[in-house]
This record gives sequence, C-alpha cells and structure tokens, in this order.
Amino acid sequence: MGTLEDRLHQDMVAAMKARDTVLTTTLRMGIGALKNEKVAGKQARELSEADEVAVLQREVRSRKDSAQAYTEGGRPELAAKELAEIEVLSAYLPAMLSDEELDAIVAEEVSSAEQASGEKPTMRQMGAVIKAVNARTAGRAEGKVVAAKVKAALS
Repeated sequence: MGTLEDRLHQDMVAAMKARDTVLTTTLRMGIGALKNEKVAGKQARELSEADEVAVLQREVRSRKDSAQAYTEGGRPELAAKELAEIEVLSAYLPAMLSDEELDAIVAEEVSSAEQASGEKPTMRQMGAVIKAVNARTAGRAEGKVVAAKVKAALS
C-alpha cells in the first residue's frame, strides 16, 4: 500500500469507530478507486504517490461534475452529498497553487523555452510549455487552468 492509501485506510477505520457514515463511505470509495487503478491494465502494479494523488484528483473532478449536474437538475440534496465528498477527498490532496505562483511558473517556462529556441515561443510550442509547467506543478494545478494561462502568455 502507498502512503496515501495507508492514511485513507487508517482514517476510514477511525471513522468507522466514530460511526461517521459520510466519512466512512467517502474514504471507502477513495480506497476502492486506488485499488481499481492498481489492477487496471494488463498487469497489477504499485502506485506511486503521484499516481495516488492523480486518482484522488480524478475522483474530486467527477464529484464536481456530478454536483453541478445535480444542481442544474434541481436535486440540491444530492449536490450537497457530492460537495461533502469533495471536501473529504480534498483534505488528502496537496494544496493547490495560487494564481500568482502559477503565473510565475508559466512565465519561467515561457522564458526558458524562449532561451532554448532563441525566439519567443509560438502557439506551436504551447504543448511543450504546458508539459513543462505540468511537470513542475505536479498535480497542484488543474490542467485546464494551466493550458489557459500558457495560452494567454503565448498570445
């Protein structure tokens, strides 16, 4: 078990003893998602800490989408349940970067791409810059936000 999975499991046991059903079921779903990811593909594998974070981020993202759909569909009680699960899972994720920190990283990567090629990067190099920024942020910024900031910096 990875370290994040260990924490989830220990906290789930504590939540079961405290009879906290929301926390227990949410942590069970998180542990289940991690176990499913381990056995996905042709061969079972151990997840790195980055893989575990990515799985939990995917779970949070799917719950955000569900909460939005429930809100639009007039089901606030189901949206509230999804939002509560987001809160629980977010506690296990690394803190997100602020806009200023992300802007600084984007500026640095655009600058390094400019130094490497000798001219200001164009939209054709956008993918390479996004990849470099994502490598530095390591799950602490959403991909669509990174893409939007890089696009704005290059245009």
